[in-house]
Amino acid sequence: MHRIICISILIFGVALAAGCEDDSTSPSTALQASFAKGEVPSFPGADAFVSEVTNPYLAFEAGKTFRYESETDEGLEVIIVEVTNLQKTVMDVDVTVVHDQVFLNDELIEDTYDWYAQDEDGNVWYFGEDTKELEDGVVVSTEGSWEAGINGEPGIVMLAQPFVGATYHQEDAPGIAEDMGRVKKLNVSVDVEYGSFHNAVQTTEWTPLEPGVREYKYYVPGVGLVLETGKKERLELVEID
Repeated sequence: MHRIICISILIFGVALAAGCEDDSTSPSTALQASFAKGEVPSFPGADAFVSEVTNPYLAFEAGKTFRYESETDEGLEVIIVEVTNLQKTVMDVDVTVVHDQVFLNDELIEDTYDWYAQDEDGNVWYFGEDTKELEDGVVVSTEGSWEAGINGEPGIVMLAQPFVGATYHQEDAPGIAEDMGRVKKLNVSVDVEYGSFHNAVQTTEWTPLEPGVREYKYYVPGVGLVLETGKKERLELVEID
């Protein structure tokens, strides 16, 4: 689902400015930590979810398609993210199915179905993914696939009200997918092909499965994810249908 530079270290409950992200932050500590401006929620249970994802930082209206592009050493990478009308039941929650396809020089190299659901407070949770890597049209790997309640637990993708220092486990499938996220800044200015914005939420993501790798993401309310940056990549939003 997710990909990954330096930010604050979390000292149980207090975010202190420091040089680099701390990979040793445990999921349980991150999810339980309290901050001056708010608290990261615990999983609320199946009865606390609504039927649609309306969180403005994702802007996942059914039928919407996002196109992202990145110039890489291998060529042009294009990612098409489609919010489908499909639903799947995971842990007794009806999740929204989002279809994510990655193309390199017009060849499909990754095909993924991601599962999201929003709780009553507006927080968006991630329930897993069915992902396939392809070469010459042939599936060569399903590594990274997992489902909450079977080989993992739901993680948070976006808070209803992001606050600086909030740290959360996005993917909680030990040994398979262990992505962590942290809100780095609010009201960030960002320029991409799709437009210029001054109210983005900037997050940092990392995983203990890939030590030292960092990724920044920028989310604009009413638009969604507009930019991802890493050590050698810049993936930006170019079109919404």
